[in-house]
Formats: sequence, C-alpha cells, structure tokens
Amino acid sequence: MDRRVRVRFAPSPTGPLHIGGVRTALYNYLFARKHGGDFLLRIEDTDQTRFVPGAEEYIIEALKWAGIEPVEGIGFGDGPHAPYRQSERKPMYKQYAMQLIEAGHAYYAFDTAEDLEGMRERLKASNVDAKYDAITRSTMKNSLTLSEDEVGKRLENGDPYVVRFKLPRKEEVKFHDEIRGWVSFNTAQLDDKVLYKSDGMPTYHLANVVDDYLMHISHVIRGEEWLPSAPLHILLYRAFGWEDVMPKFAHLPLLLKPDGNGKLSKRDGDRLGFPVFPLNWLDPNSGEKSSGYREAGYLPEAVVNLLAMLGWNPGNNQELFTIEELTEAFSLERVSKSGAKFDQNKAKWYNQQYVRKLDNKALAPILTTALINEGLASHFTAEYVEAVCGLVKEKMSFTNEIWDISKYFFQDPSAYDLGVIEKRWNEKIPALLHEIKSEIETVEEYNAAAIEGVYNQALNNHGIAGKDFLQLFRVCLTGIAGGPPLFEIANLIGKAAMRRRIEHALQEFSK
Repeated sequence: MDRRVRVRFAPSPTGPLHIGGVRTALYNYLFARKHGGDFLLRIEDTDQTRFVPGAEEYIIEALKWAGIEPVEGIGFGDGPHAPYRQSERKPMYKQYAMQLIEAGHAYYAFDTAEDLEGMRERLKASNVDAKYDAITRSTMKNSLTLSEDEVGKRLENGDPYVVRFKLPRKEEVKFHDEIRGWVSFNTAQLDDKVLYKSDGMPTYHLANVVDDYLMHISHVIRGEEWLPSAPLHILLYRAFGWEDVMPKFAHLPLLLKPDGNGKLSKRDGDRLGFPVFPLNWLDPNSGEKSSGYREAGYLPEAVVNLLAMLGWNPGNNQELFTIEELTEAFSLERVSKSGAKFDQNKAKWYNQQYVRKLDNKALAPILTTALINEGLASHFTAEYVEAVCGLVKEKMSFTNEIWDISKYFFQDPSAYDLGVIEKRWNEKIPALLHEIKSEIETVEEYNAAAIEGVYNQALNNHGIAGKDFLQLFRVCLTGIAGGPPLFEIANLIGKAAMRRRIEHALQEFSK
C-alpha cells in the first residue's frame, strides 16, 4: 500500500459494547497488524444527551479482555493526535464548519422545532418524503433564504442555529467499497444533514470526517449501518479539498439473529440464553443487568476466533486460529457482503476447543478460587489441583463449570445417580465391590493400570460383564454417570478415598 495503514475503532459511550462492535474492532486490529500499521481507539461522544456513565471504561476493559489493544487512543496511551475523545476536541470543529459555509458547501439554519414539524406535516399531506433537502430548504429559515443582514442579526442575538451541509440536488455519488465493490447513491435520496450546532458541538458526520483527516486514517472499516452515511462523508472530503487523502471504505456485514431474521440484539441473547456483550454490564440508569462472555466462562481467544469467522472466511476448512494465524490470513477481500448468522452452539464449540487447549496451570487458579469458596483449598496441593484440571477440561465447555464437574475429586459424593443404581445394582454387586476394595489394598504400585487390573480380575471372578458394571462403579466413586477415564479418577483420588467411597456405596445400596 502506498500510504501507512492507520485504522480506528470509534464507538460512542452510550452503553455496553455489543459483540458486533468487538468484531468491528477485531477486523480493524487484524487489518492494521497485517499491514504493519496502527490501530487506534477514539471515543465519539459528540451527542452528550446519550452519554452513559461507565460506558467508556467498559469499552476499554472489553478490548483489553479480548486482547484487541490499540497502539494509541483513550485508555491506551496518547499518540501524536491526542486528545482522542471528541468532546475534548470541541474547540477545533467550528473552524471547519465555518470553512464549509464560506466555500458555499454549508449554511446556517435557524428553523425552530415547530418550523421543522410544520414542514414535515406539509410534505406528508402532499405524499412527499419529508426531508430537509435541496427542494425544501428554499422554504425554510436559513442563510440561503434570509438576507445577509438578517443572518448577521440572528447570529449576533445568539439565536439557536445549526449548520447543515448543502447537498447537490441530483448528483450520483459513486465510490468503491473494499468489501462490496462499487456502490452508488443519488443525492436526491438524501437530506441536508446537520453538521454543527450552536452549542458548539459537531454532529457525528463532521467530527468523524475531520478527525479521520487529522489522524491520517487510511481505511474506515465499520458496520453496514453506516453505509448510507458514506456518500455524505465522501462529499465532505470533496468539499474540504481532501480527496487525495480520503480513506478507503469497507462496510462490514451485520451480525444476525440465529434464525437470520434481523440484527442480533440483547433480547435475542436473553431469549435464547447466550450473552451479546463481552462483559457483564449494569445499566446505571435502569439498574438492568446484562450478562457477558467473560463471566459466562468464555475464553477471550475463543470469542476472538468465533468473531473472526462471523463474516470472514480463510478460503479453506481451517476453523481454529491463533491471533498470529488470523493476522496472516485476514483480508478484506474475503469478508462477506451478506449478514452472518450467530450460532450459539458454534460459540460453545469454539470455547470447548480452547478450554481443552488450556495449560493445566492456567486453569488451576479458577478451580483454586472455587476451592477457597468451599473452604477446601488448604487440603489439596497445587499439583493435585492441576492434575484434576488435566482430567476434567476435556469435559468442559466453559471455565465456570469447573467446580460442578470436578467436585467429586475433592469431596466424597453426597448424592448418586439413582437411575444407574436402580438399573445396574443386583445381588452380585456387593461381593464384587468387597473384592475390589480388598484387592486394591494389596496393590503395591498404585496407578491407573493396576486399578484396572484389579477391576478386570474381580469381574472375571464373579462372572460379570464390564459393560454392565463400569457405569455403576463410576457412580459409586463419583456419584455421576459420566466423566473422565474412570481409572485415572480412581488413581488420583487415592486408595483411602476409593475404599471409603466403596464402603459408603455398600452401606447405601445393600439394604
């Protein structure tokens, strides 16, 4: 590429970061890394009426959790283009709004709310699309219809105003989208958007374009919902005379509901039982709680891998990628134009794969925390805890399941799968269990192979098929019908626990 790649993720602090926003940040991050460029975070808080306390901190924490870290921006260190919060850049925007007015590309509009409502009602009555555009602007109170003296008096008196962009009446705006190819809009379909307000705050459109220019952004990679705004942004670049440095645009496909019918929302996650936010969120206004991937037991690597594949494909059958592999394989050319359906079962599968790849030492602190909560941590060594992690992680989908599926390694079962007991227990079982318990005591080199040898010999002595007893024996030792290899479990819990659990099963079920 002929200019340094610089991309940005520019969310608004209006609430928790949607998982679709995390995907947008990820694609920007991968693109920057792939091309040796810069990825920055900019907070677009021009609409102060929608500002939500804590949202900015949430965005920063979510990106850090996912490992999608900008090289500059809010929360990640000031670079040469600070500040990165638009409300702190407020003084600079007016000069650009005035520049557009002086060049004839924008105008002052003094219309009141009642004026605008009256215009809309008149147009609706005439079955005309109600918008402030090249036709209707001539009937409104603005610097195109008012005299220069009248405009000056209104400004001098401090009358409220907005600055609107003066769209050409009928012009085809055509641009090449890096994902969608050539896209065309006619300005007759658009309206004269507000760029600047008399309170000194720019709207998204002006601030976005000015900041991208000043921060030398080379590519704007954002969600499909911003595609209708692209022609205005392109016209703004032209109006400023910045066409030579205008970024390339890439509009990402939507994340869709699992049934493909519409954009994925929090309600879909609540209804179907999966989170749509990276972290838990407590709304400071409503007090409503929303669940996050982190607290649900997802690993950030799994979420990143999942999101990368929602709208992009590597061109082969590979599904599991390290971040380095994603960086190497990623390209905008392989991003889909159509929406990507979210599949919660696939999300679970991804997490399973990454949990299984976790080093036992990395998983052990999660289990140790559970042991501390149960008052059991002091009874077991770190080596024992790590060994348990090694056995149970193959059976886990989420890290927060670890205590429930491993508790029998740390305490004798207090409840049993009675369905298995009722189906498998018969008059031969007590003698068989007594023999296993007795023979285990004589084993000198206690390990999984030795335990299995004792088990098989006892089955042979009593004429019982292994398939009829193995699950029952598992329930006697663990209380449940499934789990890791049984003889590995027996080896890890040790002779004393094995003897004690067999004795308890005999007392419970030989009545």
